[in-house]
Amino acid sequence: MAGPNVFDPSFEPDEGEHGFVRRRSFVGRDAGAKRLGATVMELPPGKTASPYHWHHANEEMMIVLSGRPALRTPAGWRELAVGEVVAFPLGEAGAHQVSNFTEESVRYLFLSEMVGPELVVYPDSDKIGVREEAPGPEAAGRWELHRSGDAVDYWDGETPPSREG
Repeated sequence: MAGPNVFDPSFEPDEGEHGFVRRRSFVGRDAGAKRLGATVMELPPGKTASPYHWHHANEEMMIVLSGRPALRTPAGWRELAVGEVVAFPLGEAGAHQVSNFTEESVRYLFLSEMVGPELVVYPDSDKIGVREEAPGPEAAGRWELHRSGDAVDYWDGETPPSREG
């Protein structure tokens, strides 16, 4: 029996919310990987896969399979070519967002570590995401998003215990 194929992926149902649309095929999971994520992503014309963000625990990489996706990094926007490989290191230097500004669908293979817990920063919306477990289609556990501006002091709400109670 043949395993998953990046050139003939079995896509999950289309995802789309708030203008972000993508189709995903979890080929790493389907091949049996546990600690390495590999996802074929397809973006229809005029769509964006996710908000601009960076990770603190999971390094990522993309390989363009077809079309000419646009990539936003700290250096700005640029168009990618078929076969191009781009790495996203940990931290702000690895910030990224992938869009399709062309008239045809684009596909790329997205690779990532599967490390938990994870902290993700979304600078455009001033949010921080905290994930208890490694990201992925079966991720469980706590996944919360908070505005950075809502941060409180370490001691906020804390009271030392007393002998009485």
